[in-house]
Amino acid sequence: MSPSLAPLPSPSPTDMRTPGITVMVLIILLISPLTVHIILLISPLTVHIMPLCVLYTQGIGNKEWREFGRTEVIDNTLNPEFVRKFILDYFFEERQNLRFDLYDVDSKSANLSKHDFLGQAFCTLGEVVGSLGSRMEKPLVGIPGKKCGTIICKAEELGNCRESVMMQFCGNKLDKKDFFGKSDPFLVFYRSNEDGTFTICHKTEVVKNTLNPVWQAFKIPVRALCNGDYDRSVCLTIKIECYDWDRDGSHDFIGEFSTSYRELSRGQSQFNVYEVVNPKKKGKKKKYLNSGTVTLLSFLVDIEVTFLDYIKGGTQINFTVAIDFTASNGNPAQPTSLHYMSPYQMNAYAMALKAVGEIIQDYDSDKMFPALGFGAKLPPDGRVSHEFALNGNPQNPYCTGIDGVMEAYYQSLKSVCLYGPTNFSPVINHVARYAASVKDGSQYFILLIITDGVISDMAQTKESIVNASCLPMSIIIVGVGPAEFDAMIELDGDEVRISSRGRYAERDIVQFVPFRDYIDRTGNHILSMARLAKDVLAEIPDQFLSYMRTRGIKPSPAPPPYTPPGHPLQSPIGHPLNTPPGHPLQTQI
Repeated sequence: MSPSLAPLPSPSPTDMRTPGITVMVLIILLISPLTVHIILLISPLTVHIMPLCVLYTQGIGNKEWREFGRTEVIDNTLNPEFVRKFILDYFFEERQNLRFDLYDVDSKSANLSKHDFLGQAFCTLGEVVGSLGSRMEKPLVGIPGKKCGTIICKAEELGNCRESVMMQFCGNKLDKKDFFGKSDPFLVFYRSNEDGTFTICHKTEVVKNTLNPVWQAFKIPVRALCNGDYDRSVCLTIKIECYDWDRDGSHDFIGEFSTSYRELSRGQSQFNVYEVVNPKKKGKKKKYLNSGTVTLLSFLVDIEVTFLDYIKGGTQINFTVAIDFTASNGNPAQPTSLHYMSPYQMNAYAMALKAVGEIIQDYDSDKMFPALGFGAKLPPDGRVSHEFALNGNPQNPYCTGIDGVMEAYYQSLKSVCLYGPTNFSPVINHVARYAASVKDGSQYFILLIITDGVISDMAQTKESIVNASCLPMSIIIVGVGPAEFDAMIELDGDEVRISSRGRYAERDIVQFVPFRDYIDRTGNHILSMARLAKDVLAEIPDQFLSYMRTRGIKPSPAPPPYTPPGHPLQSPIGHPLNTPPGHPLQTQI
């Protein structure tokens, strides 16, 4: 799974001064932004070195390693702790390859070939995040015949103001604005900016024909109210304007008032009853007091959980693949077949499987994946099956890693006879049976269906999808070849929620894409696979969260932080949450 590429130029093993050194690196990747804090421990303790860690990343669509950053050099110490952090954007839908090279620095030269190479480790960002407790351990390699040590990577999500607040307001004795009625009031909320301007952040609904409205409770991210800056929120003004709604859009201004997040956080109290003031009326009428009052009825703060909270708590992503073996794919022995195994490149089925599988496997601890086929005649009796194990073992259809799935797929092409029709419901029901047995949030199931043609059992498939929409599972359908896939759009459910016999799917759990839309015109298959994976997997975290939220399932607590023996670990460099508002989802190394 890890790329086996040579390290940067380094001295030969005979030049190494520190034989037998065991190196352990704790890398805390704080996600959103993801930040890495590295602790390097050396054993035996009688050896003094000056360690340096260099991080490399790989671009999408090529194998080129690019230096991303270096830690500082720790001077002659037994227990160095690196302060330097690396900021990386994290994307679930991408395979983000990382490489860590360790050196013992001998001089002030920036040329790494001038220093002693201690070992290296390869991983993906997904591997780190997907490990139990987001803690991954890998051996350092790179020096033949020598055990270089271990690298331990730990990921933690940065608490970049994930709080939301639920508020409810009511009005009392607001000004009457309508000639034949009362008023149709609504509120508009504005957040102040540092330059003195205001940005709209919320509108309530309109309450018709009343001077004493009670608006519905609404939820808004705290960062939308005060940029998530609690320490400065006292002086950051929240302005609320009250209007009388008019059908033609020329809403009548009733009045306004100002508050702050700190004031609102006191909840329902005498401090949160506000006079609604119209400045023009106040300037013209000496006896004018206000245009009514608005009262805060409730204020509840909630922490928004993320996909990574569940992964860190131990939720496993179970991946199953189902491959179309119908005759419309063509004779696998012929180059025109979609199943043709060229000695020079993977076919479209293999590319789709590898593109998606290599990313999802990072979130499955045992790396054992069921691999199914449908639409083929099986030996020895030629019976047609729409749910057979690619490895030939119906009692245990699991394959070891994505490479094992690929091998089972290739072997099946040699033993089964392509036939038909194209039925999806049996493999969907297969995964749904497993998903139905684990509804506590500890597991989530993803089914990848790769097909070349028009579906034959549309009614049964729609019913299977509707039934599965209440289960912890998602379905990815990749269409390969030149066929028209119009019917698949209906299964996707992005525009219209899929239904069967009057029942609508509880959630949108299907994502369909034709592979031909992602093929790189220059023939770069690595780039084609990366584009495909990025698109088909992008919806998975939201589908995952929609299931957990509708079921009220909270993430399990993450395991306690890893502390190296004899090396007490402090919190990562003070409090690494001082990131700018609206900073992208990132990783710190």
